[in-house]
Amino acid sequence: VDARFFMEKRWMDILGSMALLVFLSPVFLVATVLVKITSPGPIFFVQERIGLNRRKFRLYKFRTMHQGAEERLFELEHLNEVSGPVFKMANDPRLTTVGKFLRKLSIDELPQLFNVLKGDMSLVGPRPLPIRDYNGFEADWYRRRLCVLPGMTGLWQVNGRNAIPFDEWMGLDLKYIDQWSLRLDFQILLRTIPAVLKGSGA
Repeated sequence: VDARFFMEKRWMDILGSMALLVFLSPVFLVATVLVKITSPGPIFFVQERIGLNRRKFRLYKFRTMHQGAEERLFELEHLNEVSGPVFKMANDPRLTTVGKFLRKLSIDELPQLFNVLKGDMSLVGPRPLPIRDYNGFEADWYRRRLCVLPGMTGLWQVNGRNAIPFDEWMGLDLKYIDQWSLRLDFQILLRTIPAVLKGSGA
């Protein structure tokens, strides 16, 4: 991946994240109030993720689970419904009622716009994985996805998200890296809108 890739994407990320933060500020306000009044605990969920060149960073999301949810993961791992090292459950008992709604429309992901503005992430790129999931990688070729900034959306999100197998997900990330262009980024961003509204694979 050459320097042009990073420079052009960075300008798009700065301008795009600033514009979206202003445009979506009413959504931020409503989500903040809903999380605060319906579940005790912090408004934001902060978790270490693996980013560009294996660098760790703190990712921000609206909290969608009850407090202590991460500590309960071990007791639920046998109920995992997806392949690979990641964990997903359609009816995760750790989710709050409001959290289910926020996840359905991907509103919980919006605070990641601050990660984009900071330079930890891009608007488009491979999904940043938790350290637990990264440590579960079984194939070296998975790790090539770490040669670019992780993104809020990408080919995985617009092609079914959790409905597709893990190896196919990793393959889509590498396809994105190999075929990257500003045009492709714009196409993915546009396809993200109907994917979110449909709740595809959420």
